[in-house]
Amino acid sequence: MKGIFRSILLWFFALLLFSFVAFIATTWMFSPRPNIFQNVRKLQVEDAVMVLDLGGKAQLQTYMTRLDSLFSADHYLIDGEGRDVLTGEDRKALWQRSAEPWPRGFTLSGPPRGPDHPMREASADGRYTMLLVLRQPDFRPSVWSNLPNYLWIVLVIVLLCYALAVTLARPLRELRESMVSFGAGDLDVRSSLKRKDEIGDLATAFNDMAGRLKTLLTAERRLLQDISHELRSPLNRLGFAVELARSSQDRNSALDRIKHESNRLTSLVGELIQMTRAEGDPAERINEPMDLATVVEQVAAEAEIEAEVRQVRIVRHWEGHFRVSGDAGLLSRALENVVRNAIRYTAAGTAVEIGIEAQPGAAVISVRDQGPGVPEEMLESIFKPFFRVESDRGRDSGGIGLGLAIAQRAIVLHQGEISARNERPGLRVEIRLPLQG
Repeated sequence: MKGIFRSILLWFFALLLFSFVAFIATTWMFSPRPNIFQNVRKLQVEDAVMVLDLGGKAQLQTYMTRLDSLFSADHYLIDGEGRDVLTGEDRKALWQRSAEPWPRGFTLSGPPRGPDHPMREASADGRYTMLLVLRQPDFRPSVWSNLPNYLWIVLVIVLLCYALAVTLARPLRELRESMVSFGAGDLDVRSSLKRKDEIGDLATAFNDMAGRLKTLLTAERRLLQDISHELRSPLNRLGFAVELARSSQDRNSALDRIKHESNRLTSLVGELIQMTRAEGDPAERINEPMDLATVVEQVAAEAEIEAEVRQVRIVRHWEGHFRVSGDAGLLSRALENVVRNAIRYTAAGTAVEIGIEAQPGAAVISVRDQGPGVPEEMLESIFKPFFRVESDRGRDSGGIGLGLAIAQRAIVLHQGEISARNERPGLRVEIRLPLQG
């Protein structure tokens, strides 16, 4: 990060230096000649000639003294031979030094105009020439003498460049720290940047990636933990059954036991995989509009075969259509687990009631059985993986405690809710899904 910070600062310093040099060079190259001062000198020489012609040398002396006072300079009016009109002194040497042309507005080198660099201006008729010698360097500014005046500009620009560098480098540093923490195993770390630029887009992309990886890694860890926890007992029983088959004379019974345990393992692994897929890759999830009534009807129709075997009826309660958005296959499997769970525990000769009703902003699916229900303190726990109410819903009943857990995870992925309550008799499970606007 220091490299980026240093590069940004160096770049702006280089830009500042270039701009400053370009400004000086352009000003020197294209600054206009001070014609206004040349016009003043023309006016002075013409006035001096007019005063001389009209009032003589006495009036000219008064005029020249006034010019010297007003302009802080020595003025001399010389004739065509280079002699001072007032004193008769030879001013040819001074006249020759004044042959240097008028410089541009800014001087980059050399001394400014002073006593050694007089200026001159000839009269219109060419009879006289006005020589002007400044008593101090003239007011035309030198670049180097004015550099201190520009330092505040340099300081402000440097501070602005520093602020810009900090503004760019600080969020990148924070994002880097988040990435390092995530790479070190903190799967909950997220970037808090809310910028509306490319850095903000990068932070959003990181957060999406982190959420996706956390989902995948968490599902994988949970699958491994669940499998290692739940397969231990069936595998042990399967091992005992194999040993029993070797030593027992009733091998058919032992083989039946082995087949039973194998079927349980197959079912367990299948449900574990289904549950993991329910939490799988967010990028592969389907989000399409669907008619919830059609999905529920399909699940109810497929469950009627199992219901007939258990002498249970399926009763439907809904009218019309309910538009929701999501993965129809995932919702079907979730609802199927709830309905099969109700069929498994309802009393023979009764019915499993399936209903749909519209509530503000949501469609509510209810599945009610006529079974023994669940103790009140366990109602929230029945959605946990491998949870069973041992007195009523143990292993011998065929459940392994994953059906409702799978259903809950699928519903949560659809921004929905699932809950259960006792109806006496029976248990009612309600699934709430947001209606499509």
